[in-house]
Amino acid sequence: MDFWKIFPEKEELLKWFEENGDGQVRLVNAHMHTPYSFSAFTDIAQALNMAVNENVKIVGINDFYTTNGYSEWAEVCVERKIFPLFNIEYISLNSSDQAAGIKVNDPNNPGRTYLSGKGLSFPAKLEKPYSTKLNSVLKESNLQVQQMCTKLNELLVKINAGFQLDYDAIKSGMTKGMVRERHIAKALRTRVNHNFVTAFERKLFYKTVFGGKELKSDIGNSAAVENEIRGNLLKAGGAAFIPESPEAFLDMEMVCKMIIESGGIPTYPFLADDNNGKFTDFEAPKETVIEILKERNICSVEFITTRNSIEVLEAYADYFNTNGFVVTFGSEHNTPAMEPIELFARNNTPLSPLLLEINYEGACITAAHQYLVATEGVGYIDADGKPDPDKRAEFTTLGKALIEYITKN
Repeated sequence: MDFWKIFPEKEELLKWFEENGDGQVRLVNAHMHTPYSFSAFTDIAQALNMAVNENVKIVGINDFYTTNGYSEWAEVCVERKIFPLFNIEYISLNSSDQAAGIKVNDPNNPGRTYLSGKGLSFPAKLEKPYSTKLNSVLKESNLQVQQMCTKLNELLVKINAGFQLDYDAIKSGMTKGMVRERHIAKALRTRVNHNFVTAFERKLFYKTVFGGKELKSDIGNSAAVENEIRGNLLKAGGAAFIPESPEAFLDMEMVCKMIIESGGIPTYPFLADDNNGKFTDFEAPKETVIEILKERNICSVEFITTRNSIEVLEAYADYFNTNGFVVTFGSEHNTPAMEPIELFARNNTPLSPLLLEINYEGACITAAHQYLVATEGVGYIDADGKPDPDKRAEFTTLGKALIEYITKN
């Protein structure tokens, strides 16, 4: 579909908004994974039906390493009068942070840095040599998971499980081309449920395959069981673990360039406070983090809100928003656990009016950026990734107009 032809010319759109805008702060979820990487959802329609039921009007696809879901995301969003954001997520490596032992937004691996790209071009585009680099990373990522599947099968033979997993069947039947370790965990749980009828038999199998360690989760809690499979078998120290190849990671600066070349805004995803109120080496204090992000040419941040206390969310989001950053929130949904599309802070705490406003403004800027890149060639940032803060209000208004036009037509 030619998504951008849905809208009138910019001046006509803004005039329409003057007459039809009602000042509502719309609910936003700007970071959702789909089956094009790994997701709690069986398909995109399920995710967006939930968004409709929860009155979430702006939703961002945010898969790892791929834009393959964009067309379906746009089509299903339009059918449901929801505005789509086109995003992506990468795992990068900052060599200086790694050398210094600094944990950034991966709490276990110094230097490893998750980055999102917000508001990429749609239709998606990425020219060589960047597309070649991305394809190489995808290949290495799938190879690592394939090797883990092989190693897991060796363990299954060793314990006389009576079955093995078929990597090719997992790839063709459970994925859209990208295989994650979570797919292996899901495949194993599904096969165990098929081969062993009773809860006792299943628990006995898990104890055996876990090397004598009892399953802690309720056997009927699929998401929890899969997480234990990952933790006991597929993570570092597990019997089927295969370390990631260095070729599976791109340099952080390269990832930022790739995002900009793809039409997007490089975005830093915060972990922020954990359940004990602790932060990674990199993420506190916020006054230091903001200066480093500016030096690294990053003008946008995001938060996965269920990770954080409401107090920290307000403090960090308001600080970065006040200091000119684009700020958005999301839920990820990249685990088997099914959570609401509407966003909450830790312990199901509702977001405050301040946070709802910040998230909406960030989504509006991103929406306007997408539209202008598609129609005029330049959006909120220039070719070097630099924003024009003087145009922030203009972008916010244009984004509101785009969103309202989709929801009301």
